[in-house]
Amino acid sequence: MGPMNWLNEVKWDAQGLVPVIAQEKDTGDVLMFAWMDREALQKTAELGRAVYFSRSRGKLWFKGEESGHVQTVHEIRIDCDNDVLLLKVTQLGHDPGIACHTGRHSCFYSVLRDGVWQPADPVLKDPQTIYK
Repeated sequence: MGPMNWLNEVKWDAQGLVPVIAQEKDTGDVLMFAWMDREALQKTAELGRAVYFSRSRGKLWFKGEESGHVQTVHEIRIDCDNDVLLLKVTQLGHDPGIACHTGRHSCFYSVLRDGVWQPADPVLKDPQTIYK
């Protein structure tokens, strides 16, 4: 058994990806959902910072590479079916942490009320000032 065999235990989908949930270690807040390929997961484990796979760009995405909102990874967990990962992270770059490209703490900021999705969480920083 080599040191990379743990990667073989992950059930990758047909595109070679696995869904990943990023959860804030201190608050338990669910910050975002993303995807990883084998290389992204390996780099995340090696570097101790979140590296995802961007399906829209078709390449590795080092969380915070443009925004500065890096995620330090404290723990990587896998679910009972080996097909979903959970990262326990600290969101850096802003206080409170900004994980969403909209400038909000969490990507899960909309709530269904009276049949309409309504933003429930404030924009902490204007996205125009975050991205070049």
